[in-house]
Amino acid sequence: MPHPHDSRRLLTAETLSIGTELTVGDTRDTNAGELAKAMTGIGLRVTRMTALPDDLATVSEAFRTAIERSDVVVSTGGLGPTPDDLTREAIAAALGETVAVDPAIERWLRRLWSRRGMPFPELNLKQAWLIPSAEAMANPNGTAPGWFVTRADGGVVIALPGPPREMRPMWQDHVVPRLATLGAGADVAAVTYRLAGIGESQVADLLGEPLLRATNPIVATYARAEAVDVRISAVGTDDATAAALVDPAATIVRERLGGYIWATGDTTWAAAIGDRLASLGWTVALVEIGTGGQVGTLVGDVAWIRAATVEAGDDTVPGHAELLVRARHARDEAGAEVGFTVHASRGTDDTAVSIAVVTPTTETLEHRTAFLGGANGRSRAALAAAAVVLASLDLPPGSVKP
Repeated sequence: MPHPHDSRRLLTAETLSIGTELTVGDTRDTNAGELAKAMTGIGLRVTRMTALPDDLATVSEAFRTAIERSDVVVSTGGLGPTPDDLTREAIAAALGETVAVDPAIERWLRRLWSRRGMPFPELNLKQAWLIPSAEAMANPNGTAPGWFVTRADGGVVIALPGPPREMRPMWQDHVVPRLATLGAGADVAAVTYRLAGIGESQVADLLGEPLLRATNPIVATYARAEAVDVRISAVGTDDATAAALVDPAATIVRERLGGYIWATGDTTWAAAIGDRLASLGWTVALVEIGTGGQVGTLVGDVAWIRAATVEAGDDTVPGHAELLVRARHARDEAGAEVGFTVHASRGTDDTAVSIAVVTPTTETLEHRTAFLGGANGRSRAALAAAAVVLASLDLPPGSVKP
């Protein structure tokens, strides 16, 4: 694709999410987060994510300032046929260009209605608009083509439809290849370690301030619902690749936190446990007592759980033999290879958790304390249970872990 400023590097980006339903809270904006992650992955530095109402002056000004700041501006929403769909008008105003109906898009739109035996609403003709600097991007999942605009200064503006089922394929099939052709992004690399059994503040203390204050690579901690994540990312320089910058920091993280790491990337508990079970050819019979079914909620509807039972609990802590017997019984009754029993009971402030895991070669029983009581304690009990069962699957044959 021709580009008037081939020497310009596309390194910075921002998103504009357009629609009053977003700014009043009626609809949750998931597009911006998805796009920011995708752009970060190809080496674009996302500097802003903005939600805007359906107001022409506001949206036009947002495009003007975004174009001044960023190499790549990506909008979602506002491409419908109604008067409050203003993205095309706003981009045209920001760039000082005039919209006109594209005959090829008009024919495509009219065919869509003709195929259904319906008269074409002239209101939809605005979805055939283009400006001179824009190329249309096909939308096989809707009636709103996207725009890929090549700016006079060498940057780009990308207008995508708001519905995720339309936005995602357009981004992947049309935008990503175009950005690759333009050489968008920097040399970047990242690795994420997923941790269990440790809080974010403890992680920060073990990593130390010098490592966490470094700027390239950046080592950042994130407290997620299912794990504490440590993400190491870097941008390549003239002297070193991004991967070469990430590696030494990753080594330090593994040395200091290795005992808490259970996965990398965006691996879920269900995937981590499921992969290990698949390698062993095993399935699980699960019994939850006093957890409110939180283990099942955590892992979801997975094929490796052959049978699951959820029971109400009390504030007593069961004995060792009782939990192991329940795990063996559940395993044998379901015809599974692994019996997995979790018991949660409310203490004074926190939740006592007992976990028994019986496999064909090992037995494990652990008692943990989950921070807080009630629903928070039960969800943390499920995380503790997942960590214990994953670790149990890696024990050497014949192990008994009391």
